[in-house]
This record gives sequence, C-alpha cells and structure tokens, in this order.
Amino acid sequence: MKAYQLYKDALFNTSIRFLKNEHDAQDVVHDAFIKGFQNIEKLDDEGSLIAWLKRIVINCSLDFIKKKKKMNWLDDGHITLEQESTEEDLNEKEYPSMEKIKKAIDQLKDKYRIIVVLYLIENYTHKEIAEVLDLNESTVRNQYRRGKNQLKEQLQNTMTL
Repeated sequence: MKAYQLYKDALFNTSIRFLKNEHDAQDVVHDAFIKGFQNIEKLDDEGSLIAWLKRIVINCSLDFIKKKKKMNWLDDGHITLEQESTEEDLNEKEYPSMEKIKKAIDQLKDKYRIIVVLYLIENYTHKEIAEVLDLNESTVRNQYRRGKNQLKEQLQNTMTL
C-alpha cells in the first residue's frame, strides 16, 4: 500500500501522456500495479521499483491504446531516412510555456505522439521503442522525425501568435 501511495501520481502522469484521458490513465495505473505486484519476483535487486513500475505502466498504456483504437502503424521503414536537418533554435527570449508544449504534444497524431513521448520524455532509445511497438527501427526514426517536426512547427506557430 505504501508503494502505491508513493508512486501512483508519477505513474499516472506517465500514463496520461499517452492516453489523454484521466479515467483510462487511472485504470491503466491500477492494472499496472496489479501486474507489477503479481510479478514482483521478476524485479531485479539492482533495479528500482519505480523504474520497473514505470515500464509496466508504459507497456499497459500502449496495450490499452492498441486495444481501444486498433492503431494501424505505417510501416515506412523502406523509405530512405532523410538527412537530419539542422535544428533552428527557438528565439532564446521567447520559450513556449510547459502548458503550450503539453498541448502541442497532445495534438500530435497518436503514432507520432507516442514515439515522441517515449523518446523525449521517457528516454527510450529508438531501438527500445521499436521493440515495444513491434516496428522497424527505421520506422521509429521516421515517425519520430515527423512528430518532432510537427511539434516544432506547432510551437513556432504558437510563438508567432
């Protein structure tokens, strides 16, 4: 019970980034705790409980999305990766607020939003994302690049308003 009280809010915040619905996120967190404690023997002594539970919440959130929306991921792994464009930094004096960033992320298509969140916020590698989502790594890289570009465009548009 103590672990639940300590970690429920952090795990909820992780899940809500994917699901965008409070009730669904609460259900997923609840299910993740049940799965976690049913499989507690699989927790490595070296690993931390919160990191392990966070991974379970992410997987449960992704499973929930797949079941609910039956997402069709575009497998465009055959497309040659474009050269990494040089990043143009936002004007240093005018950064968007966290609220604007969250809103911009929420407006991305699911296939981009999930990869952007996993990569930028949850610090997954492209390889790990590909494994979790059962995609080619090149597809993940392309989806990430497209999502990042859309996010950047949305943020730049909000800065000019």
